[in-house]
Amino acid sequence: MLIRSARPRRVRRPRRPRAGRAAALVLSFALGAAALSPGSAAQQWAWPLAPRPAVVGDWVPPAQRWARGHRGVDLEAAPGATVRAPAAGTVSFVGFVVDRPVLTLDHGRGLRSSFEPVESALVAGDRVHRGQVVGVLRGRDHCGPGSCLHWGVRRDGDYVNPLGFVGALDPSVLLPVPGERLRARAQPSSS
Repeated sequence: MLIRSARPRRVRRPRRPRAGRAAALVLSFALGAAALSPGSAAQQWAWPLAPRPAVVGDWVPPAQRWARGHRGVDLEAAPGATVRAPAAGTVSFVGFVVDRPVLTLDHGRGLRSSFEPVESALVAGDRVHRGQVVGVLRGRDHCGPGSCLHWGVRRDGDYVNPLGFVGALDPSVLLPVPGERLRARAQPSSS
């Protein structure tokens, strides 16, 4: 006598090859970042200094969150230069961090930009629009004999390169994964 279970049988789906999963991961990352890709962000964000400044200090992400790095870019600017909001937002901080005046704007969707050394008459909670003057470059900076504006951007608490928001990054080039190429060569040809 054969007794059948009331539970339906599970149908196993074939596993996708690793290359397919990697491609799906890359695609999902690209689609997730498309909302703030350099091309689309450039339409929403503007440079915090006018005219477009020279970048005198590059973004250098730390190897670990707590490690040394340069979590922003340094833009060439003269003392007293006016600093503008790169995008609409709300002032979240105005004050001193160690020995430098700092201004931080919350742009929503997990994005915050910060500027130093910037003195501002704004207070936390003030709304700003793209291009609005938000402060003046004044105080001690880290650019040595010249002066500069340090501009940092955080997405969900992690620092990202601000230049991607104004369309100033070279496009990314995807290279083949070395292991995938070797595996493809090792497989016999179907011809």
